[in-house]
Amino acid sequence: MLKLHIVTMSLLALFSSTALAEPVVRVVGLFSGAAVVNIDGQRHMLRIGQPGAQGVELLAADSRTATLRINGQTREFGMQRDYTEGFAQRQTRQVSIPRGTGGHYRVTGSINGHSVPFMVDTGATSVALNSFQAQRLGIDYRTTGVEVRATTASGQVQGYRVKLGRVKVGELELTNVDGLVLEGGFPTEVLLGNSYLNRVRMVDQGGILVLESR
Repeated sequence: MLKLHIVTMSLLALFSSTALAEPVVRVVGLFSGAAVVNIDGQRHMLRIGQPGAQGVELLAADSRTATLRINGQTREFGMQRDYTEGFAQRQTRQVSIPRGTGGHYRVTGSINGHSVPFMVDTGATSVALNSFQAQRLGIDYRTTGVEVRATTASGQVQGYRVKLGRVKVGELELTNVDGLVLEGGFPTEVLLGNSYLNRVRMVDQGGILVLESR
């Protein structure tokens, strides 16, 4: 009887230990109010105030850290690189972009060191911006650019093909990227077009667009 009691207690302790086992968690994408979290090898987009996955809940997040509640315990995480199963840390650089309003992917990056809010646009041949945006960024497009005519929703407009010295999104910085500056106020957002996107890998993981260095 004593032997049976000991076995029963051992099994209960084993089940209790398994139930309380903490998942392996890595934060691989940080945004204001949201985070991309790898939980036991699976990616999840966590948002403040929404139920999490596997007992992991997001309490706070900004561009530097995320505060998570894991099985009732609060912990703070910085950005970590993702890992591939069975191998050491990945050498590739990547950035995760959550799908936003209207189904568009938006992310803050930079052009020539100046902060720029981008909208990912696979239909745009180049990184495209309007003349007001170009002036704010110090791009002397009339002097350095090649004059072209471009067709927009409002008809044909004057444009200038330029070379952008540095375009950066997350850790992915590319140099000598083709750009297009259009006179006037169109496009209203800076478009992250194919002159950048074709030089990185893109994977849509269920509402999260992952850009990764080749």
